[in-house]
Amino acid sequence: MGEPLRIGMVGAGKISGAYLSTLERLTSVRLTAVTDLDRGRAESVAEQVAHEVAVAPDVAALVARDDVDAVLNLTIPAVHAEVALAALGAGKHVYGEKPLAAGREEADAVLTAAREAGLRVGCAPDTVLGTGTQTARKAVDDGLIGRPVAATAFMTTAGHEKWHPDPEFYYRPGGGPLLDMGPYYLSALVHLLGPVVKVTGASSRPRMERAIGSGPRAGHTFPVEIDTHVTGVLEHAGGALSTLVMSFDIRAARLPRIEVHGTDASLSVPDPNGFDGAVEIHRGDGWESLPVSAGFRDAGRGIGLADLSGALSAGRPHRASAELAAHVLDVMLTLMEAAAQERALPVGSTCERPAPVADAAR
Repeated sequence: MGEPLRIGMVGAGKISGAYLSTLERLTSVRLTAVTDLDRGRAESVAEQVAHEVAVAPDVAALVARDDVDAVLNLTIPAVHAEVALAALGAGKHVYGEKPLAAGREEADAVLTAAREAGLRVGCAPDTVLGTGTQTARKAVDDGLIGRPVAATAFMTTAGHEKWHPDPEFYYRPGGGPLLDMGPYYLSALVHLLGPVVKVTGASSRPRMERAIGSGPRAGHTFPVEIDTHVTGVLEHAGGALSTLVMSFDIRAARLPRIEVHGTDASLSVPDPNGFDGAVEIHRGDGWESLPVSAGFRDAGRGIGLADLSGALSAGRPHRASAELAAHVLDVMLTLMEAAAQERALPVGSTCERPAPVADAAR
């Protein structure tokens, strides 16, 4: 095995802890530098790592470092493309949190810059590379449910302001339940059923103001600038139809996360916001669990970055790709446009289904 891919982290907020716990146990990647608008948060991240990690004063300084091969972009969605383009301009690979960018033009600019520079861009979610979604995908690919006919995907919550101390960005353009949580569900659906060719939808904004529920700013109110309940129907290239509900307006529900229904059986797929979970199949005589048969085991956030590192070494495509992320972004934006126009719209982009992850891959 060659030298580990040296990682510079941009953004040391809440999600960085999940990445740190994964990166520390992977041999193919090594955190070497970190920066954040709040230097104290960057210093706190550096102190949590067993080896020395440099604290850079800003993004420009971090991407210019000789000990950074790839940038881990954990900034807010509004600046995902800006940071990615700065990294690519400095000759660094990029792996970022979802969504890839706030809009199609920004996403296209990132893809073009990477292609012209001969660099890789990866994008979360990498949860779909875990044993949950990958075991379900293998069941579909092996024909256990027959021909896929339909799927359902539900993400319902009362809103992130209940637990997040600084939730405003979830309720501004670039946020909302679809752009925030949709990438998990749509990435899983593309893995399971292939790209989306047409969408229709509807959306609403029941409350114009929200109140922070935790932290030092608890009780502070802020405006809601985007729709917070989105529902849609997606037509996949293979003909299957997926029904999607993404909401920050549902107090409680007993809905499944994802189900896939075929001509011979139905499949229950675990929460795509996690890496594992039980996969169950119903062939007509009740639900039965399927054994784990595919996916990275014991995975955590950052496994997609490790897969990118392995792909660089092997000269193969990486699975949590910018192309997949760009298609998912396009599907979400088209769905919101379809909701606003009250009609079905074609999805202008497409992508290849990423390669499956073999059982026990690490």
